[in-house]
Formats: sequence, C-alpha cells, structure tokens
Amino acid sequence: MNKGPLSGVKVVDLSLLLPGPLCSMYLGDMGAEIIKVENPRAMDATRVMFKKENGAPSLYLMLNRNKKAITLNLKREKSKEILFKLLEDADILLEGFRPDGLSKMGLGYDDLKEKFPRLIYCGIYGYGDSGAYKDFAGHDLNYLSLSGVLDQTGKNPQAPGFQLADIGGGTLTALSSILAALYYREKTGRGQKIAISMMEASLQFISLYGGIYSATGKNPEGGNELLSGKLPNYSTYRTKEGRWVALGALEEMFFKTFLRQSGLDSHLEKVPIAETHFAEWKKILTEYFSSKTLSDLEPIFQNPDSCLTPVKTLDEVSKDPVMREKGMILDRKHKQYGDYIQFGSPFPFSESKVTYRTDPPDHGEHNGEILKALGYTDSEIEELKKDKVI
Repeated sequence: MNKGPLSGVKVVDLSLLLPGPLCSMYLGDMGAEIIKVENPRAMDATRVMFKKENGAPSLYLMLNRNKKAITLNLKREKSKEILFKLLEDADILLEGFRPDGLSKMGLGYDDLKEKFPRLIYCGIYGYGDSGAYKDFAGHDLNYLSLSGVLDQTGKNPQAPGFQLADIGGGTLTALSSILAALYYREKTGRGQKIAISMMEASLQFISLYGGIYSATGKNPEGGNELLSGKLPNYSTYRTKEGRWVALGALEEMFFKTFLRQSGLDSHLEKVPIAETHFAEWKKILTEYFSSKTLSDLEPIFQNPDSCLTPVKTLDEVSKDPVMREKGMILDRKHKQYGDYIQFGSPFPFSESKVTYRTDPPDHGEHNGEILKALGYTDSEIEELKKDKVI
C-alpha cells in the first residue's frame, strides 16, 4: 500500500536519460504518481542501452520504477491540449531539455505559470537558465571541469568513473529543491520555477577546499590535499593479490587503533605522526599492505574503529548481505524480462516508508489508461495515433 510522504502528489516527467528519471523515480518511491512522457518515435535512450541477451533494457529498468508511461509528440499542436489536461491537477513538471527547449514550443514556465499558478516547474540543465554558459552542450565531465571539482582528482585530472555532477549536482539537488518548493507552496499556495545548474551545484563538492582557499589564498593542489592523497592515513593501498583497500583513519585516535591492530604501532617511537614524516608513513603502509591479502586483513576490517575497508567491486556490493538486509539491493522479477536487480531508495522514513509498487513501464504502456481518464474516447485516441500526436 502506498503510504509514502508524497502520496497524492502528481508529477509529469518529460526528462530523459539519467538525472531527471532518477529524480522522478525517487519521488515515485516516496509515493508520488509519476507520468513519464516520451516522444512516440524517439523513446528514452536508456531503453536501448546496455540490453541483456533476453532484450531487457537494464539501465532503463534501474531508473524507472513506480511510473506510468505515455507517448506525446510535443511538436504537434494537439499535444498541448493533452499536456495541459495532465497539468490541471499536476504538482510538478520535470524536464531536462536545453533551457529554452520547451519555451520554443510554447510550453516553457512563462507559458504555463499563469494557467497553472500552483505548478512547480523544475528544469535540470547543464549550466542553469542564465549566464554565458547556459546554451552550451555538456556532460558530467564538463560540469566537473568548470566547477573546479575535476582539478581535485589528481595532478593529472581523471574522470571519476561515475556521474557525480549528474546525480549529485542534478538528481539530488533537483529532488531537495522540489521538496522545498512543495513546502513553500503549502504555506503560500504558489508554485515556482527551479532552474538547476549541474555545474554550479557541483561546486559544493569542494566546499572543504573552498574554505581552505579562502583562509590561505593558496590554490588547492589536486591529488595532494588533506582528503585527496596527501595524508598516509587517508589513502588507498594495493594488497598482495592486487586488490585495494581504503584507509580512512583521518583522526589520530583511529589511525592509532589501526596501527595497533596491524602491529605497526612500534613505528610511532621513531616516526611521529607529523607532516614531515608523511612520506615515511606512506612507505611503511605501502610495504605492509603489499604483504597482506584481503583475507589476512579481515580481522582489521571487522574492528569498528580501524577505518579500514576493502575496495569492493559492484559485483561484491550486489551480493553484500548487509546491503541486501537493508534493502539497498533489490531482486525484482519483470513480467516480460524476468529477474533483474535495482538499487533501493536511500530515504529511510520511519513512518511514511518508501514503496516499490510497479516495474518500469513499457514505452507508451499507459496511453489508453491515461487518455481515457482525461476524457478521450477510443476513436479520439485512434485519431491521435494517426496524427502522430501519440
């Protein structure tokens, strides 16, 4: 049963790919009704990416549970009538086109706000809807580059290997903004536009270094700062069998706990924990870990104050009994594609719990259901198909 905190909230989601669909899925997990809108002849690209042998669109299945799907060609004039009907009782419109993409079709926020004054309009853009960058194309790496985040990945900046700006700067920033806008509307009755900039939101990831820069005036050195490789007690090390471990014993008391557990505390007499000895400690730790396997290190992993953890692969994470017990790895069974996995929602409400009610929908699966609910007859729906509106 849907008793989520957003039960009764309706979202019309025009977004595609990753940041927007993940955001709307989270809203759906929290109980909102999500209507995913796609072009009838240009479906969400995640439907055709990374398919299993049986045809299962695994990336799409990861991002689109708890939704209904319709098709709508927004370039057709009749589509406006349908969209407007959807928005009559909608709370949120989510989109991820270029900042003026919907405006060119007469469907931008300025076109909608008078007709739907309670509507919360959220656009997830690369660079927001203002400023010199706003019309630039870009992807995660570009947003991290221009926000200064990429510079902190090392002396030779490296792509993080995951979508930090898309999800941290886009999905989660949009989600928190939407929830705040819903609260504001409860107090005032007014909707508003939210123009997310994934680049600007990414800047927040280097707030620590921003504070240090403000205090010292020194440009932080990528790969050689407090949390990016400078500290021997906050770094990664290669093990005997070629695996990696993460030592995150940032505070001295945790580092000393690790040293006692590993039998390395005898070095403290000759090598104090001080910046002048960081290179010596790096050498000591590198030699120690290179002589140990993950199995050898298991007793230290289990010590709650050692701050030593194995660097797990995604396969290992998917089989982790703790992650499964806490509901972060979900085994699902699709009516067409069979078994697949999803990640659970990271929102632990004690009262209004998240729920996983429906599998990701097929392309346009709910056209008939939703259009009939809006008042269209079977013959009118057939006409819309012939006119390539849906």
